[in-house]
Amino acid sequence: MLAFALAGGVGCVAHAQPTQLAVASALEPGLWQLQAEGEAPRKICVGPDTGALVQVRHAGTACSRLVIANQKSSATVHYSCPGAGWGRTTVKMVTPRSVTLDTQGIAANAPFAFTADARRMGDCPTKSASLNRANLPR
Repeated sequence: MLAFALAGGVGCVAHAQPTQLAVASALEPGLWQLQAEGEAPRKICVGPDTGALVQVRHAGTACSRLVIANQKSSATVHYSCPGAGWGRTTVKMVTPRSVTLDTQGIAANAPFAFTADARRMGDCPTKSASLNRANLPR
């Protein structure tokens, strides 16, 4: 019973704090282009916490995150979005301006799974919030 209570307490703390990924310190924030096989390229604005790369299918949605693996060159995050689904994403750094994403989960009551390459294109436009919601996969 004590182990269950401790595990629950740790889970609450993990959800209350922003996700800090070791790989984020090496990646350059800015405008990134994602290219998944069979889909048109799309652009997203990536901040210092790399949240936009972790939640590609649930961009702009308030989700809790649990870091499963956290290394300098890769990270795996499971996230849950109440009423919107969940996902599990692995971000693998190729260079500070290039990553590979492997993600799967449930969005819009349907499963998704894909691998995408992402590379930094430049600085984010001043209206980055609208860019994050535009050009997203459905």
